Amino acid sequence: MSPSTLLYDTHGAIASITLNRPDRLNTIVPPMPDEFEAAINEAVHDDAIRVIVLRGAGRAFCAGYDFGGGFEHWDRYITTDGRWDPGKDFAFATAPQLAPTQKFMSMWRSPKPVIAQVHGWCVGGGSDTALCADLVIASEDARIGTPYARMWGAYLSGMWLYRLGLTRAKEYALTGKPLSGREAADIGLINRAVPFAALEDAVHAQAQQLASIPASQLAAMKLVVNQAYENMGLAGTQTLGPILDGLMRNTPDAHAFIDRAGGDGVRAAVAQRDGPFGDYTQAPPEQQPDPENVVPPRPDWA
Repeated sequence: MSPSTLLYDTHGAIASITLNRPDRLNTIVPPMPDEFEAAINEAVHDDAIRVIVLRGAGRAFCAGYDFGGGFEHWDRYITTDGRWDPGKDFAFATAPQLAPTQKFMSMWRSPKPVIAQVHGWCVGGGSDTALCADLVIASEDARIGTPYARMWGAYLSGMWLYRLGLTRAKEYALTGKPLSGREAADIGLINRAVPFAALEDAVHAQAQQLASIPASQLAAMKLVVNQAYENMGLAGTQTLGPILDGLMRNTPDAHAFIDRAGGDGVRAAVAQRDGPFGDYTQAPPEQQPDPENVVPPRPDWA
């Protein structure tokens, strides 16, 4: 069956995976994690492919998990008789065969390097996902952040922690404040930031460079770096994070947040959460992604 939430294309040695829910800012719903893992597996099994590019169609890379109606699209895994079941939730959130985070982590486990092409909003679970890639290149006006640090979540992939040192990791964990693509590159969260008009070409040029290297050499160098971070406890962090995320989605404050979203709309709930900080959608236009910067469903080179 053709995937319903993303597009998969190949051209020469490069495969592209494009998150394709542009009308919803590519927010994460089922079956996106499963389709993502299947696309990564397809690229891994294709001997012609050496590099994978991850991108998002429309105005955003990915605006995180879709919580407009709570989390009802995951209910079979996290509720019993209509009520949150913490036993189900932790089992779902930590099982490699089920957990969305582990589905997206398939790019970390891929022997082929993955380049994330980030533009627009890259927030919440979207940032957790993008930072699992091997290289991240963003448009300068992109906004990368974890607003769930303030309400209704916890770090999932842990990549914010491993890409930043203690001082900055603690700052962004406690405040949830976003970074522009330029700021993210300047502090080393991502590899590079370029003007939006140059983004696709910059990613393609990087992919072509990597594709000129033998596949076994790419796999060896990726493996040795990944193993160093595995030795730092990455797997343990990724076990704890989703468990805490489940708990933080079910505190009295979190329930009030979702009730506000259900009654007054997501915008109202988000405004209440982010208003004191004056960022994300509560920021002035010049501190938000340019809404005119739109990525087509398929890359120009595909």
